[in-house]
Amino acid sequence: MKAITAATPLICSLVFIGGCASPFHASFDAAKYDKMSCVELNVAMGEVAKEMSATAITRGKVAKSNIPDWLWGARRVASAVTARQSAKIEQLRQQEAAIAAVRRSKC
Repeated sequence: MKAITAATPLICSLVFIGGCASPFHASFDAAKYDKMSCVELNVAMGEVAKEMSATAITRGKVAKSNIPDWLWGARRVASAVTARQSAKIEQLRQQEAAIAAVRRSKC
């Protein structure tokens, strides 16, 4: 019973993250960056970097979690969550590149 009790928080967190996290919850419009000032671009760049860092930390925690072998489907859930987080990081990298390109030309 102790193993089940110890694994319960892991299972709940994987189901929550895996079930509710959408990899493409918000798309970005590169044209909106053309209208921003340099200060707004810097703030946007910081927000994207902060979100990318948080996503990478979450992905790392899920990837490095010690999932027991007897817990059926947990590894598949963990790999799905890791794949979603990787897709989100890639989208954020593209957004960061779009901001950087506008910032280079304007500022």
